[in-house]
Amino acid sequence: MRLVGYDDDFGRIAGRDGPPIVHFEAVPGWQVVRLDQPARRLQLPRGVELDLGSSGKALAADLAAKAALCASGSGGVLVCLGGDIAIAGKVPLGGWRVLVAEDSATPPDGPGEVIALHGGAVATSSTTVRRWVQGGAEVHHLLDPRTGRPADGPWRTASVVAASCVDANSAATAAIIQGSAAEPWLAGLGLAARLVATSGEIRYIGTWPVPMAAATP
Repeated sequence: MRLVGYDDDFGRIAGRDGPPIVHFEAVPGWQVVRLDQPARRLQLPRGVELDLGSSGKALAADLAAKAALCASGSGGVLVCLGGDIAIAGKVPLGGWRVLVAEDSATPPDGPGEVIALHGGAVATSSTTVRRWVQGGAEVHHLLDPRTGRPADGPWRTASVVAASCVDANSAATAAIIQGSAAEPWLAGLGLAARLVATSGEIRYIGTWPVPMAAATP
């Protein structure tokens, strides 16, 4: 992430143009991470770092929804952390109304689709928001681990409904990285998804909830 210039709070890197990128390599991968469960300790090879930003946020949404439900004792809970949405407990009549958009900062009446969520979670990954210039070229924060470069595929946004927010977030990000293989991959996993192509075309995978309404800008 630092090689592509994401080495500070995004608000401070969004408007800057860093030096040209001269070297990329494949990331080490999860296989190099060693977890000692009894000791609750992680071991990484020298020079390898672990970024839990995206999956950590999704896990926090899952845990917060469960904790809020336990604290309330009854009813239903919806937790949204930067576009990662987890629900727990009873579902309102007609389901939880959720606006699916490319930017988590989109207001409720902004552009996107309104769907009804009856269980599980939904998460969105997109290359349209966290973008900046590095060496004269526009880059984004979703990196292809095979090359270390920002993913350059047919999808700019992926939204996934899954049993947990961690699963939804992981699948949404992986779908953008997968590129043209995302559709059969998601279908094979039995996941419902909404993919937005770089052209703006929308593709639906599996049993994606029927939009209740299309919000207008």
